[in-house]
Amino acid sequence: MAQITENDIYAAPRGRLLAEIEAEAAFTANFTGRAAFSRSVMAALGRVPRHEFVPVELQAYAYLNRPLPIGFDKTISQPYIVGLMTDVLDLAADDVVLEIGAGAGYQAAILAELVKQVYTVDIIDELAKGAERRLKRLGYGNVGVRTANGYYGWSEHAPYDKIVVTAACDLVPPPLLAQLKPGGRMIIPTGIVEQQSLTLVEKGPSGKVSTRDILAVRFSELEEPGQFAGVA
Repeated sequence: MAQITENDIYAAPRGRLLAEIEAEAAFTANFTGRAAFSRSVMAALGRVPRHEFVPVELQAYAYLNRPLPIGFDKTISQPYIVGLMTDVLDLAADDVVLEIGAGAGYQAAILAELVKQVYTVDIIDELAKGAERRLKRLGYGNVGVRTANGYYGWSEHAPYDKIVVTAACDLVPPPLLAQLKPGGRMIIPTGIVEQQSLTLVEKGPSGKVSTRDILAVRFSELEEPGQFAGVA
């Protein structure tokens, strides 16, 4: 895992970021039902060096509570949103988690701090390979990375305790529902471009699925069948 040094020049901006995340969580509690994120999630946000997941020229802005570009018309998500998506999953230490949309690897690193194993996919090969190299360099040995169309998930390691999707689609992809364990949770942005909501999907012990919209968001769209001949 990544280690923060005593001479960490990002300590002060990281501290301000955590305070902003706490304030925004309280402000949005009426929508999310969570006035504060768990101590473990906040600790993970404090440990993961976000500056390592953005281009060098943007490292000075890494601890602003905002998305930042990472190339290929993609962004690293706003830290508050990363915290919210992580927190609502109610992660357990022995969970195996699937992430759709590896990007630079930041969300996967947060998850890796909290669970047993993370598997993440990205449709853009350069991003997937870059995330894999970065995560290995930072010591996250419990993350597997693959280039694939995330619509189809990663069936080889299914079923998953939890699933995080960082790209939006109109409806929850059936392959992802099939790869979610009974009793599991998925967080995914759903809806058309101008009307997306962060949606919590829960699969009951019997397999019955329920959904609840949490917060209005704006994510790039997930490639769906017919748009890309993805890897199943």
